[in-house]
Amino acid sequence: MGFLRKIYWQVLIAIALGAAFGAIWPASGAAMKPLGDAFIALIRMMIGPVIFCTIVHGIGSMHDMAKVGRIGLKALILFEVISTFALILGLAAAHLVHPGVGLTEHVGTASKAVEGFVTKASDDSLVAHLLAIIPSTFISAFTTGDLLQVLLVSILTGVALSRMGEAGAKITHGVDLVGKLFFKVINIIVYAAPIGTFGAMAYTIGAFGVKSLANLGTLVATFYVTSLLFVFLVLGTISHLLGFSILKFLRYMREELFIVLGTSSSEPALPNLMRKLEELGAPSSVVGLVVPMGYSFNLCGTNIYMTLGILFLAQATDTHLTFGQEATIILISMLTSKGAAGVTGAGFITLAATLAIVPAIPIASLGLLLGVDRFMSECRSLTNFISNGVTALAVAHWEKVLNRGRLTRQLNAGPGKVEDVLPI
Repeated sequence: MGFLRKIYWQVLIAIALGAAFGAIWPASGAAMKPLGDAFIALIRMMIGPVIFCTIVHGIGSMHDMAKVGRIGLKALILFEVISTFALILGLAAAHLVHPGVGLTEHVGTASKAVEGFVTKASDDSLVAHLLAIIPSTFISAFTTGDLLQVLLVSILTGVALSRMGEAGAKITHGVDLVGKLFFKVINIIVYAAPIGTFGAMAYTIGAFGVKSLANLGTLVATFYVTSLLFVFLVLGTISHLLGFSILKFLRYMREELFIVLGTSSSEPALPNLMRKLEELGAPSSVVGLVVPMGYSFNLCGTNIYMTLGILFLAQATDTHLTFGQEATIILISMLTSKGAAGVTGAGFITLAATLAIVPAIPIASLGLLLGVDRFMSECRSLTNFISNGVTALAVAHWEKVLNRGRLTRQLNAGPGKVEDVLPI
């Protein structure tokens, strides 16, 4: 029974037990929600400090500020290219499978829940989102939970330290030590992952029920298959060009993937993703900048969900879209998907924001997706997580700072077998 000591087995068992508990005792399962919320909250309280320390140490250790800008620009280019593939793939899947055909009679009037999502979406304009990147105070960046605010203050602090000479170097070293402390705290919190996963899965099944998948099973199945194709074809091709197998990468990240699956959120796995990418040979200066950016600009799972969902609703409402309208949907989705947080429900809000700009499709049709959005959220989060990991390695390779030998050795050895010396 030694395998039970491994966290990913514990999380996998918790997922199964949580699903069974929610199916057998739905009311009790729905009441387990605080367990999942508490675990996510524990991890989330550490994300801001971890990102701050990682970025500040990475940038503070560099004296070439042009390199920082170059890394950010390359990351944005890759984000846009990969995200566009995801948007097109979701659109193509909807045309191929037609998951919304035959559901016209199920489209009802807008519920209060749908109206709430639409209100949130209408409040999230491009200008408002850009202004929201600037925190009201330095400290508030860590209390709002907005990763872009943390990213902004971290970059400014790192640049300032890089210009302070010897004094800046001492502070940078101190920040690095504090960052290691935060990672130790996260390692302690992760021991609670099975409990949080059990609660989140029991709530999902208990509150929404497997029956909610019956009418929309084709849509959910299409989304999962499309996301798998994206991971193995698009991200798999990138991985192959970088010289490693996507399967080995998934194996290396298996603990984090199970946590994402159980909690329906990619945020709980963010700190460990950054740590493991450094284990794989990507410098902290790249990881610390690219991964937080990716959580706002590289949400490929959300992109697939958006175009597939919009076409699904168009089919369900018997709305015929022209080629020009579909091209507009892709362009709009490129904007509305940016800045969606890696938490449960954010994908639905961005979908509402996009749909509000496409008046041909009745906004009331969003109610069709409410029952299954939670099940699709798990796949969105998994795809976002994998995409950000592969993209960070791709940026490091593009910058010629990825330690290829270390990457190969670590992937072959598996997680938990980290070399003592980091030859980066």
